[in-house]
Amino acid sequence: MHIAITGGSGHIGSNLCRWFIASGHSVRVLINRTQKSLEGIPLEKVSGNLLDKKSLELLVDGSDVVIHLAATISIRGVADRDLLAINIDGTRNLLDILKKIPVKRFIHFSSIHALVQEPFDEILDESRMLALNDHILYNRSKALSEQIVMEAIRDGLDGLIINPTSVVGPYDFAPSLMGRAIIQICKNKLPGLVAGGYDWVDVRDIVSGTVSAIDRGRAGERYLLSGKWVALPDLVKIISRYYNTKNDWTVLPYWLAELGVPFLKAYAWLRHAEPLYTSESLDIIKHSHRMISCDKARKELGYDPRPIEETLKDTIEWFKNNGYL
Repeated sequence: MHIAITGGSGHIGSNLCRWFIASGHSVRVLINRTQKSLEGIPLEKVSGNLLDKKSLELLVDGSDVVIHLAATISIRGVADRDLLAINIDGTRNLLDILKKIPVKRFIHFSSIHALVQEPFDEILDESRMLALNDHILYNRSKALSEQIVMEAIRDGLDGLIINPTSVVGPYDFAPSLMGRAIIQICKNKLPGLVAGGYDWVDVRDIVSGTVSAIDRGRAGERYLLSGKWVALPDLVKIISRYYNTKNDWTVLPYWLAELGVPFLKAYAWLRHAEPLYTSESLDIIKHSHRMISCDKARKELGYDPRPIEETLKDTIEWFKNNGYL
């Protein structure tokens, strides 16, 4: 097959590229800025972005499958025009191109936070409503982009939507927000922990679920690709099994962690980095859903997420082998 991918240089994207190339498929990726994660992989690159329709035409032309991963991720709570432009207008631009250049399958990557999280005491599955009024702009933008995709599907596009939880795993070149947290935990540099947690899923399981969705996924459907909910203190204990780091971290009450957010933001700004803790990320961790079901993906896609212990072991090993630790 000929596969076109937006966001191919990201964590999920670079893992997908590796799988497709190793399996004998041809891959074309849209490149906006960084290419480090794709070095040495024999694929075709198209320079451009989601707001440049000409580059999208070059990306899609001759493709069998289009996988739309590119998005701006932000949990800073600011009215970011770039975020709205890329996540919403960029998705609309790509769908406009697909009207002119049809493909056999379109896979849109969304987020678990595109869905309404409440109530927290009931299983979260594909039946949840879109979080179109969420107070976090990123979540709202992903919900709106899902809405746009579903409208295109109703108009005849053969497409489906994938909603992953928090992705961890090897080939995390950037590294991702969670990858940076793992590195800082290993180096004993994280300022502290909070009592909450998250649903963590291996990037390789996201890849297998996505590949399966090409042939087995039903058009117009949404598939949640989740893993296992683990509290941050327990996550650190698992990490300490595979790396010489302390496992008796101070667990901060949320009110104290929130007081420290402005200082962490200032420190990150001085280092030209994204802060690991923000008011929004603390809110997400505090209220993260503990019962996210991937039963639909298990049944229809053969999805089978691996244990978090295996994921963390392999992730740490990859960071060690590539000079991050």
